Amino acid sequence: MAETWDEAKLLAHGFGRVLVELEWYDGPRVGLVDIGGLPHYFDGYGQYSGDEADEYRVWPASPAAAELEREQWAIYVDWNERQGTGAAYLGQGGISARYDALDALLAQDRQAPDDARRLVGELRHTGTGHRVDGTGHWFRWRPDSRDHR
Repeated sequence: MAETWDEAKLLAHGFGRVLVELEWYDGPRVGLVDIGGLPHYFDGYGQYSGDEADEYRVWPASPAAAELEREQWAIYVDWNERQGTGAAYLGQGGISARYDALDALLAQDRQAPDDARRLVGELRHTGTGHRVDGTGHWFRWRPDSRDHR
């Protein structure tokens, strides 16, 4: 992930912004991403290949779930900015009562359905940090060899 791309180049090359980051391990592992203008969940389910493209389960987010995810993300971004470090862990609870309530409301939506697509995600970064409109991370997707849809 050494190369930094600007947003115009990313869009031109078919990348979509990570809108919400739910888990992180040397890059976003679980979250909400823009694919073709629609929010989708992605879950790296424990896979990590360093700077290589990784396999993810990907499925559409309902409009209601996407709205709640963005609400929770905005709470997190505000909290993270107040911490002043950017090193806070996601999903640790205690950020706010509303944040924790949203975790409970979204738990089922965040579970990959049986028909989730298996896609390989190629990751790029713009150099920007967490913002209310998303992160500085972007994915471009291609089918996994086992996904025959």
